[in-house]
Amino acid sequence: MGQIMSQELARLEGLLDGELHEVAVAKALEHLGAPGFPRKLWPEARLYDDYLPKAVEVEPTPRERALHFLWNAFDKLPLSVIADFAIPFRRMIAERLFGSCGANFIADEGVRFNFGQLLEVGDDVFFNRGVFLDTKGGVHIGDAVCLTEWVAIFTHTHSEARHVERTYGPVALEPYVKVYSDAIILPGVTVGAEAIVAARSLVHHDVEPGMVVEGVPARPVRERHSEGLHDAELQHFWFAERAFQTDPWRARAPKA
Repeated sequence: MGQIMSQELARLEGLLDGELHEVAVAKALEHLGAPGFPRKLWPEARLYDDYLPKAVEVEPTPRERALHFLWNAFDKLPLSVIADFAIPFRRMIAERLFGSCGANFIADEGVRFNFGQLLEVGDDVFFNRGVFLDTKGGVHIGDAVCLTEWVAIFTHTHSEARHVERTYGPVALEPYVKVYSDAIILPGVTVGAEAIVAARSLVHHDVEPGMVVEGVPARPVRERHSEGLHDAELQHFWFAERAFQTDPWRARAPKA
């Protein structure tokens, strides 16, 4: 990473660690290439998720609201497509907004979630573009999990008789899971360690560890072809030369 880019990320990190009032939000947007934000509107600003019923139970703090706003607004800006700036910047927000965020988190553009504080992410997790996480019921993502393009996870359902009646169910993806493009995971599901969900599958029951499931609804078809490898031996590295998984920027100490 170049010196100028590192300096800009450091300035933004300083803003994110301070009080995220209207002046700080406007300055952050200016650093991101969006000057002229009408900061006088910020004290009254509410996001889409502020109007979701779950927000009554889990009301975002002003700081969480600002971080969420910056996450979504960033994808509207040219800098969002420069990977060596965008990935560390999203990582900085995730470390401050998610319920927990491990080392080397990678998110591409278009990743959306509604309540970041109800999302837990382990080490070396990768969200490809267009991932949607309905976190209302809680989502836990284990170490070295990969969600590819347009994966959707849902943690709540509605009564057919009365839409205002809702049922919540947490979703957990255990370590070294891979979920392929356009797959959907429904509330209450646990996907066991090292399992694979095939593209365009609809998962409504738990998946056993090490199994491959596919279809609508998803059914187990075979064991993963792991060739006897497990955990780190599976080499869940998402980019060439392990880019962003060996990045010194904001590196965390290894777990005890």
